[in-house]
Amino acid sequence: MPDMHSGMTVLVVEDEPLVRMISADALEEHGFTVIEAATADEAIQLLKTCPDVRFVFSDIRMPGSMDGMDLAHFINSTWPRIGILLTSGDTPVSPEALPDDSRFVPKPYRIEAMLAELDKVIQAKRAHGKGPG
Repeated sequence: MPDMHSGMTVLVVEDEPLVRMISADALEEHGFTVIEAATADEAIQLLKTCPDVRFVFSDIRMPGSMDGMDLAHFINSTWPRIGILLTSGDTPVSPEALPDDSRFVPKPYRIEAMLAELDKVIQAKRAHGKGPG
């Protein structure tokens, strides 16, 4: 799988440092380039300065001026080419609440499940002409 994701940059947004580190390490092992943020505000600043980001993997519940769902909708309207995968252990999410072409994986998740959902985001973005080539 590393070749399939080689060169794709993903921003991991998670306020729990250990969970963020585990997710980032797993994504790097599968060929992604990873940058990290602890809040939605930090994520937006990184997105403004890192045009290579193709995907955001974000927790929904986190401190700051917006939660992960608000962040996802902001990203979708500001940078529609960026794919979004959300996660939460205590916030149920209906598919209708998600931005277009985004996905949700519940915590605790297996790394394989997270990667499978991320691949679905990649496929959806490509199908709509918005994803990485």
